[in-house]
Amino acid sequence: MTEQCNCIKEETQARVREGMLDDDTVMELADLFKIFGDSTRIRILWVLHECEMCVQGISQAVGMSVSAVSHQLKSLKDADLVRTRRDGKQVYYSLCDEHIEMLLNIALEHIREAK
Repeated sequence: MTEQCNCIKEETQARVREGMLDDDTVMELADLFKIFGDSTRIRILWVLHECEMCVQGISQAVGMSVSAVSHQLKSLKDADLVRTRRDGKQVYYSLCDEHIEMLLNIALEHIREAK
């Protein structure tokens, strides 16, 4: 048996229930935050936050092997966080859109303010 919460008005409870995210959206958000939960992927995103770069450049910037970076870039691309641009034989990576940059900046601001 569920107890009734008396600390919130019924109309507030109804409004909150109406605005609740559906299960699919909640799962998509959780999956997005899982991607952000890996320090290697955060490093790669931060590099791309600064500028577009090829996998070799990203590899040098984060101090990891090209194959390890490529593996992480695939996860980031599958999550629609990065995009590619081909120039001849070279493939360049960049953040997918300004929302990703905003997420990184807001998260950084949050942790800096929390200190």
